[in-house]
Formats: sequence, structure tokens, C-alpha cells
Amino acid sequence: MSERLTSSPKDVAHAGDLIGAGALVAFPTETVYGLGADARNGRAVAQIYQAKGRPSFNPLIVHVAHANVAREFGKWSETAQTLADAFWPGPLSLVLPLRKNTGLSELVTAGLESVAIRVPAGDLAQDLLAAFNGPIAAPSANPSGRISPTTAEHVLAGLDNKIAAVLDGGPCAVGLESTIVGLTGAPTLLRAGGVPREAIEAVLGHPLKDPEGSAISAPGQLESHYAPEARVRLNAETWAHDERTLGFGQMECDLNLSETADLIEAAANLFGHLHRLDAMGGAKIAVAPIPQTGLGAAINDRLKRAAAPR
Repeated sequence: MSERLTSSPKDVAHAGDLIGAGALVAFPTETVYGLGADARNGRAVAQIYQAKGRPSFNPLIVHVAHANVAREFGKWSETAQTLADAFWPGPLSLVLPLRKNTGLSELVTAGLESVAIRVPAGDLAQDLLAAFNGPIAAPSANPSGRISPTTAEHVLAGLDNKIAAVLDGGPCAVGLESTIVGLTGAPTLLRAGGVPREAIEAVLGHPLKDPEGSAISAPGQLESHYAPEARVRLNAETWAHDERTLGFGQMECDLNLSETADLIEAAANLFGHLHRLDAMGGAKIAVAPIPQTGLGAAINDRLKRAAAPR
């Protein structure tokens, strides 16, 4: 059975020791719970793929304590500094050209010449980074392709006995993975997430590019991802009698992302509500339309992947 640790200094120090010893520890960030391993330890990183059943071509995000550490692993630029100043610590990951001889496991980058890095917000994530004193590779702490976890209970439901421990910091505030911006060329939105596209473009003063082609260049780009056991039907205007229902705004439904149509509230509720609907049983989940603006773009991205054929 995996250990369930508290946010006490003693438990955080223990979690840091576990990661240092090559074990896996799930921990809360402001986005979702991450499954942490020493990013320099190939065996430890391999355990992430094993525990999650994650395809080896899907790279991992490296979590570091501050931007100065990020410079050690990725080639820095004026644009990277601008975005770091505006959004770090926070739910933004930057994909940077990989520096040589960084000590990072090749499994972290999945063989790419780039690395995804972010500085997480949240006291417990920062406390763990300080306790470990190194880079932590951490995808979401769930079986690959399943719903991302926003509580310690979600983590243990999917990964109990497959990881050493989970640091229980309560529900995640954002509830949606980080936005990923590629900086290996012109700034490109590789994944919508916790920082809206519009906010990034306002800071940059110009639009972000959209990715070209179908190659995997960042985490979270698999077509089928974030999927519950039940089949998902999107943009449902009416409900069928055999469907569990996920609403948005004022409507009758089993669970509502936000009765007031607040996209921030909806983002925070998304994965938790999908977990709850899946636990209710039934083969189908119907989801009401979500506006394609602000965080709605990220919510719709996750829902599209949850509904993809698999």
C-alpha cells in the first residue's frame, strides 16, 4: 500500500528522501497532482512510465524551484524570460531547446532535443522541491489516458501499490494541467491549459502559432487522453435516458461544472466531476457545450481527448 503523507515538514522531508532514493511520490501542484521522480535518474523515470502505462514517446515536464534552475536545462531566451516573469510560479510550461550534458534522463525528453519545464505554484510543491533539492519529472499522477487527479483520493484510486507515497495537500486550485508553449522556434501553443491563450498573447504582444503536423512534441498531445471508462458524448443539447450528464450553466444534470457558467470554476471541477460520473456507473457520459473562450479552450481540449476513439 502506498504511504499517504501529510503536509508536515517531517512528511515533506520524507517525500524528498523517497524521491532521492529513486522512488515515486505523487504531490499536489496548483494544476493537478503530479507523479514525481528524480529527473536525473533513468530507473526512477522509467518507473513513471511503468506505473502509468505511459507511451515512451510522450515526454515529461520537469518541475524546478525557480527560473534560474530552468536555465540549467533549457536554452534561455528573451521570450522565455518574459513569460517566466509574467506567469511563474504558475500553470505554464515552456518547451525549450535542450542544453547538452544537463544530467537529465533521456526518458524525460522522450528522445527529443527539447525539454518541457515549469515552476509550479503552491507551497507544498515548492516545499518538496526544496526538500529534494533537484529537478522533479512529474506527469499527472494517474494511469496514462485516464482522468487527471485533483485529490489524493484520485491518485490512490489509480496508482495505489504502484508508487511509494502521495503527499496529501487537499484539492488542487486550478484543476487543469499547465498550458504548454513551445519556444524551440516561434512561440507556439502546444497545449491549452491553466493560463489562457489570450493572457499569453497579451504579454507577448503578438499571437501564438498553432502546432504544425501531428508529431508528439509536448506532454498531453495524444489524441485519446484524460478518458473515463464510460464513452463521452460532447456538445449535448439534450440528454438520453441511459447517459450520465455533465452540465454547464443553469440546467438539469447529474453534475454541473459551473451553474453560474464560470469557466475558472468549471476548469477546477472538470476532472473531479468526470471521476464522480464514472464512479456512478453506466456506459455513457454526455457533456453540455462549453464556450471556446479563455479556459474553455483547455476544457474542450481535454473533453475532446476524453471522447476520442480508443
